[in-house]
Amino acid sequence: MSRDTTDVADRRTLLKLTGGAGLVALSGCLSTTDDGGDGDDGSDGSDGGDGDDGMDGDDGSDGGDTTEAFQIGMVDSQTGSLSAFGERNQRGVNLALSRVNEVGIDGRELDIVVEDSESENQGGIAAAQKLVNQDGVPFLIGAVGSGVSLAIYESVVEGNDVVQLSQNSTGLNLTEFPGLLRMSPSGRSQSLALSNIIADDGYDEVAVTYVNNDYGQSLTDAFVDAYDGDVVYNTPHDQDQQSYSGVISEMNGSGADAWLFVTYQAEFATMVNEVFSSGYEAQFYGADSVSGDNVLENTPEGSIDGMKIVVPSAPVEEENYQSFAEDFAAEYDRQPTSWAAYAYDCVINAALAIQAADEFTGAALNDTVRRVSGPEGETVTSFAAASEILADGGGPDDVDYQGVSGPIDFNEDGDPVGFLQVLEVQDHEYEGIDFVEG
Repeated sequence: MSRDTTDVADRRTLLKLTGGAGLVALSGCLSTTDDGGDGDDGSDGSDGGDGDDGMDGDDGSDGGDTTEAFQIGMVDSQTGSLSAFGERNQRGVNLALSRVNEVGIDGRELDIVVEDSESENQGGIAAAQKLVNQDGVPFLIGAVGSGVSLAIYESVVEGNDVVQLSQNSTGLNLTEFPGLLRMSPSGRSQSLALSNIIADDGYDEVAVTYVNNDYGQSLTDAFVDAYDGDVVYNTPHDQDQQSYSGVISEMNGSGADAWLFVTYQAEFATMVNEVFSSGYEAQFYGADSVSGDNVLENTPEGSIDGMKIVVPSAPVEEENYQSFAEDFAAEYDRQPTSWAAYAYDCVINAALAIQAADEFTGAALNDTVRRVSGPEGETVTSFAAASEILADGGGPDDVDYQGVSGPIDFNEDGDPVGFLQVLEVQDHEYEGIDFVEG
């Protein structure tokens, strides 16, 4: 992977103007096991909160005559380990829904029925089954965790007349399922970026601990493959443990001065406190899922200063993202995270696919969902502009919707073009210091 070394100073200035690291707050959607959420996007980000301004209940629409609306479904983490990300998603979804329904789709509104995955595989499957089998939706946005998304695809979507587009999943193994589209980039580029950063910082040995699920394993395996130095400690840990003192002691005993954490916020905060109380010292690095307000609030001041974290990022320097961020801040009095941007683009992409399709079926939408954001058409940055092209007789290949989260442009594996940002903890706050294009 080639690294983007564009002018960091200029971009740092932009970040400060637009809200800093909160614009791209992190977390990748990890994969989960059947008995737990995967917590990919472990960050709280700047648009976190109590969710009062998110969607309540199953229906994400703003009203209107739902009997005439195009109805699609969404599986989101409204409860469980990834609920903070579910709240962020819903804010992005609500904003996108308002933009779509201001214009309409061939004179009709878009309606989104939201079901809770409970941040677990089985909960996600049950939610998707309800949406597909009972509500009959031909388009399904979901899910947050990569394991949940894959479970839904294999159990509900594959072989059925329905399109699935994940809002947040970054698990590497999703690339092996081209029928499962996702708006957020694969974690593979994150692993490569981490390996480059650690090597560039002069460390030829690293100790790694990762959460014991598909997300943690796959991202760590990709890191190990990419890293030119020696991985002297490489051990998984389980979620929701009261203590990780054994893991921390072993990392310290490995002799490595660089420690990489591929886990979730709660687990990482516990580890940090145990490192701090033990007096151990090391240079910390992390995947996106270790970063967030929960970590800052539950660890001592200065305990993670200097830590570097690679997170998925929206292209914050682009005009359409800045316009989105302004609208978001006006609506919710906070800056968006990249995860809210991904969810926003899922709704816009779905609406354009519906307008471009010959009929409201999964087969027809599967034919248009990639094409309305493909590079062949006229570049547009809003639903209104894209919808006008389609209303004037244009087809799906006449539109190239450039999302607020990036150019999209799904490849043959269902993965989009992605952007990454490098954060550094300074004075117990996250600061953007560099960008990498995945």
